[in-house]
Amino acid sequence: MNIFFRTLLSLTFLTTFSLTTLAQTSPNILIVTAHPDDESGMAATVWKVTHALKGNVDLALVTNAEGGYKYSSLGNIIYGHELTNEDTGRALLPAIRKKELIAGGDIIGIRNYFFFDQKDHMYTLNVDSTFGYVWDTASVAKRLTEIMEKGAYDYVFCLLPTPGTHGHHKGATIMALEAVSRLNKEKRPIVLGVSVSTDGDSVEVFKGLPGYPRTAISTGLPSFSFDRRASFGFKNQLNYKIIVNWLIAEHKSQGTMQLGVNRGDFEEFWWFDLNDRERFEETQGLFRMLAEPFFEELEY
Repeated sequence: MNIFFRTLLSLTFLTTFSLTTLAQTSPNILIVTAHPDDESGMAATVWKVTHALKGNVDLALVTNAEGGYKYSSLGNIIYGHELTNEDTGRALLPAIRKKELIAGGDIIGIRNYFFFDQKDHMYTLNVDSTFGYVWDTASVAKRLTEIMEKGAYDYVFCLLPTPGTHGHHKGATIMALEAVSRLNKEKRPIVLGVSVSTDGDSVEVFKGLPGYPRTAISTGLPSFSFDRRASFGFKNQLNYKIIVNWLIAEHKSQGTMQLGVNRGDFEEFWWFDLNDRERFEETQGLFRMLAEPFFEELEY
């Protein structure tokens, strides 16, 4: 083998190695969710990515969040409007909830936002009706694809589309998977579905949402997790639940969100079959790095 080809092979190896290492140490991530506050399910992981690994995290929000008026009794007082009145809530909540989202994003380190402003019509488990009558799914998928192409993301985080979750949550994840499937294989980010569990919970198997083959997860179980209980600080009295609580507190228009304070021990990440299996080890490396201590031990 002549020196030219040896050099070319070496450069190819080094480039591939460097890109893989960069995806682990400073990952570029896009979150795709339906509503402001959905990001709370991955808040501790995102904080660690942006602060410990110096990664970049952007967020694509599918709905305009107008449907969150029913539990805004306390928000009425905070914001000085009768948000629990449907007409008033639907008119004012889109702007209010975007501000809450950005305030929470400042805490966990969100870099940029993409707002799709699809109608947040009502709570429903039926994703088919959302796709068929409420959202402009063609434009959502097209724009998500364009964002992913331009952003060159290593990972996409979205909520796990289980049968019992909100139809809008299912829809946002299905749209993310659709957008990824439209990219050239060598440019596709890894898509991870996110759920939250508590230590001692029974193991729930999820192998995909019926009727939506791109949601398939052959293992039926989460592949990676981040422990919110990981302790740090003086005498290890702090943990990552504090960060999640801070973010939750920003969503003041959504009264039931506050009931999530201190709940959930693990942020779990599920590997979709759509992903390139050759990048599984790379993703393992990312979560190993996320598990490493970030704060120095303090002694007085």
